[in-house]
Amino acid sequence: MNTEDLNFAYKVRHALNEKLDDLPASTTDRLAAARKAAMARKKPHVPVRVTQSELATAGAGGFFSHPFGWLGRMSVAVPLLVLVAGMVGLYQYEQQQRINELAELDAAVLSDELPLSAYLDHGFNTYLEESREQ
Repeated sequence: MNTEDLNFAYKVRHALNEKLDDLPASTTDRLAAARKAAMARKKPHVPVRVTQSELATAGAGGFFSHPFGWLGRMSVAVPLLVLVAGMVGLYQYEQQQRINELAELDAAVLSDELPLSAYLDHGFNTYLEESREQ
């Protein structure tokens, strides 16, 4: 059976499971007869794989209807959560580094001998550039 056939079978099963309670009794009897006929034509050397949990939740289609369905979902969700937590941690670390750099700059400006008004003077920037060139 190829993947297209399997996908079609899963879609049919899902559609039937959704409307199972709404089906008339005659339709469910015909479906049961068709299943019996299909099982009668089954090759004897091919085992039927139905787990106990699938029998218990037949037609429910809930979160635990497949034995490892929740584990498969968690195998996607956990790495995503780790990635998001790592990104948040990296962002927080970068923000802390930026705060530390600004604090060092503020401390250097405040501890300098020049008054704060000198840094606001446009002529002072020109003086600094000229003194660097010499």
